[in-house]
Amino acid sequence: MERRIRPVALTIAGSDSGGGAGVEADLKTFAALGVHGAAAVTAVTAQNTLGVQAVHLIPPGLVAAQIRAVAEDMGVDAAKTGMLGSAETILEVARVLESYDFPLVVDPVTAAESDGTRLMPDRALEALREKLLPRAALVTPNALEAEMLTGIRITSIEEARRAAKLLVEEYGAEAALVKGGHLGGRESIDVLYHRGGFHEYRAPRLSHGCSHGTGCTLSAAITAELAKGRPLEEAVRTAKSLVTAAIEYAARLGRGACPVNPVAALEMDAWRWRVARSVERASSMILQAESLVAPHVPEVGTNVVEALPAPYARSREDVAGILGRIVRTPRGLRAGPVAFGASDHLARLVLEVMKYTPWIRSVINIRYSPELVEAARKLGYRVARIDRAAEPPETRTAEGGTMKWIARSVFPHSPADLVYDEGDWGKEPMIRIFAGTAVEAARKLLKILERASHS
Repeated sequence: MERRIRPVALTIAGSDSGGGAGVEADLKTFAALGVHGAAAVTAVTAQNTLGVQAVHLIPPGLVAAQIRAVAEDMGVDAAKTGMLGSAETILEVARVLESYDFPLVVDPVTAAESDGTRLMPDRALEALREKLLPRAALVTPNALEAEMLTGIRITSIEEARRAAKLLVEEYGAEAALVKGGHLGGRESIDVLYHRGGFHEYRAPRLSHGCSHGTGCTLSAAITAELAKGRPLEEAVRTAKSLVTAAIEYAARLGRGACPVNPVAALEMDAWRWRVARSVERASSMILQAESLVAPHVPEVGTNVVEALPAPYARSREDVAGILGRIVRTPRGLRAGPVAFGASDHLARLVLEVMKYTPWIRSVINIRYSPELVEAARKLGYRVARIDRAAEPPETRTAEGGTMKWIARSVFPHSPADLVYDEGDWGKEPMIRIFAGTAVEAARKLLKILERASHS
């Protein structure tokens, strides 16, 4: 088959009104992996992070018509099934797929991940075993679904291996991936049986992350990679990595089982580029205003940092700054290159501030002077003062303690544009200017310096 410039992946699944699973998760995953996503909707559900409230099945003939409409116009490079809902739909999907030879990933969704609501009656389960598994390039049950399909109780990796082998050798799937998310242990281990051999895919178990939509996201990611022509084992490896990031960097939405974030890896790469560019522009703005800025560069140097947005900013390695800072030299101001992890103190500070005001992701430090504080007030900026002499001894000695203390002293009460201190024994007096981005912080700095220079 001729490979399209942009591969097409088709999801045949139900719609999740909460956007965490089903068609919605599949299409996000397809987009994150660079394939065009198409959909044949099998059911409309009313659900959220608390559970499924209602289900309306789409007539099987309409489901089949959606599949044909996509396949006969755009073509399909790989497809997956999710929630099918009824034996009639499964039989109709299996019948229409006989006309096409693209790889099919079967995600045997039998119950809602969030609350266990049964989404497939026994008759439909039997139809799936008899009609759809023999068509599958891969079937991707979790441990509970594998138990329902094979009758093997799964509490260990060895039992997962037995189930995966049975799904291939007895039920006719080309390959089977039994997921280990429901098993215990420090690692989440998925077992693949393919071409007579076993393969294990391991990742740390993330107890603090979100989990709604993990199965859909994994099967969609495998489908996307198969649509690109990737070998199955490589496709599973890529999908496992994507799902791990989707769990770890999920947004805490709703009051129940929060949804995973299939675009996490894509967004992090994009944000790292944007943030680095923002700090580069801010550094350039400061250097171009050298005559204005130079008198206010402190002995320790000036830095400007910007963090990735929540939930991606976790450590100083997620904060870009100027390596070596901006310093005064006999030849004027000099700045090092922009790099993530280049700053320690300001990176720690902005990460702490983000806990209270997530939209403030950047800070610049300059030497304190009363004139600059007054200029900031006249410009309408929110100004806060901290007394370094009042810092508790325990925070002075703790790693990063001072930055936590500064953030905690100001930002839980009222976000500030500028926070200043008049120094202490061995501590240089300092002004810190906060903003959403490094460019915005640089603009604030230059406005304050301009205003002060005309006073």
